[in-house]
Amino acid sequence: MAKITYIDNEGTSRTIEVDNGLSVMEGAIQKDIPGIDADCGGSMACATCHVYVEENWLDKLPKAQDAEVDMIDMAYEPKKNSRLSCQLIVSDDLDGLTVMTPAKQT
Repeated sequence: MAKITYIDNEGTSRTIEVDNGLSVMEGAIQKDIPGIDADCGGSMACATCHVYVEENWLDKLPKAQDAEVDMIDMAYEPKKNSRLSCQLIVSDDLDGLTVMTPAKQT
């Protein structure tokens, strides 16, 4: 289990515990975290779980696969630290991860 912090575009922060094996997106949906819509349910067919990963975590995460990179291009205001939260699988190694949600999801 890892503690993940979600910060919305207005700066409101919520830290929750997410079970190992779930995605960062699934944790957000289970705990009603605003700003992550997850319209496709995690099948990487949309970009509505788009988040910005805190810079110091980028090198600690698995590299985004080509399909994720392509989908991020469709997200609202993608940045170099953009990821799809459905592709970030929680493990003890992600304890303390902080993600920020964009102003809106596409």
